[in-house]
Amino acid sequence: MINTKNPVVAVAGATGAVGLEMLKVMEQRGFPASEVRALASARSVGRRLTYAGAGATGTDSAKDGYVEVAELTSEAFEGVDIALFAAGGDRSMEFRQAVASAGAVMVDNSSAFRMDKDVPLVVPEINPEDISWHQGVIANPNCSTIQLTVVLAALAKLAPLKRVVCSTYQAASGAGAAAMDELYNQAQQFLNDEPLTIDKFAHQLAFNCIPQIDIFLEDGSTKEEWKMVVETQKILHNPNLNLAISCVRVPVLRCHSESVNVEFEQAVSVEEARTALENAAGIMLTDDPSQKEYPMPGLLSGTDDVYIGRLRKDSSVAHGLAFWCVADQLRKGAALNAVQIAELLL
Repeated sequence: MINTKNPVVAVAGATGAVGLEMLKVMEQRGFPASEVRALASARSVGRRLTYAGAGATGTDSAKDGYVEVAELTSEAFEGVDIALFAAGGDRSMEFRQAVASAGAVMVDNSSAFRMDKDVPLVVPEINPEDISWHQGVIANPNCSTIQLTVVLAALAKLAPLKRVVCSTYQAASGAGAAAMDELYNQAQQFLNDEPLTIDKFAHQLAFNCIPQIDIFLEDGSTKEEWKMVVETQKILHNPNLNLAISCVRVPVLRCHSESVNVEFEQAVSVEEARTALENAAGIMLTDDPSQKEYPMPGLLSGTDDVYIGRLRKDSSVAHGLAFWCVADQLRKGAALNAVQIAELLL
């Protein structure tokens, strides 16, 4: 039984982009931890990570608090109540039993367990009730899936969904901190007319778009596209929902964007959709074409909401709407959603 008042929280993969953001989100939201353990590989042991929230190990002052990195080992979870994992799927699978043996709950950001039948896949604004049947692991969905489902769930309250077509414009942050550095470096190299260093992506990302995220499957889709389909169906409890997904990596540092077309079983007006989205938790409407107002990824870094703009009728089908969607991949797409799940556990 976890301590639901002042839990001990471990962040595995604390020195990575998502792990650092988890610490930041916990601090900003005042998560009531009695202790926070930052866990990472042996080479990061002793590193101090800025964290002035509850459970910080720093003693200089509340403002200048920190947590000191310890090694990610099975023994590190003794006494832990909630383990937030942002260390990759291999590490999640490796330490699942250690977390369970410690009596803790793993909130995992990788794709390792998302489609397991005994693991809830949770977006707190949509299916918080699913955490009630967890067996020690709760999965954080794919970043692009999260922002899409937050909007689809709000619209599905107006009429049943029939078909969804979505093209993603995914930032470098989706591939981690090193990938963001590569985009920075490639941009400088390109402008200096130097050879480009290509490591984290299949091709040059600076001043380019790459229509591939993850590996290709036999049907010609990518694993990222497949994940968005099956995860959306699981989160919405709608296994028959038809989705067509195309995922593209774009030269943006943070915030994923999506162009979405939704077909409903019955008529839904733009006005009805606008009202539903305005009243939905976690959604911000930025939609005034007359003033050229719409969400843009370059301006929304560090935000928590899913931003919607360009809401309009899709005349290509009988009952269709189209919209543009932007969210910070490191916040709602990863760290924030995981911390919200941890808050549900309390």
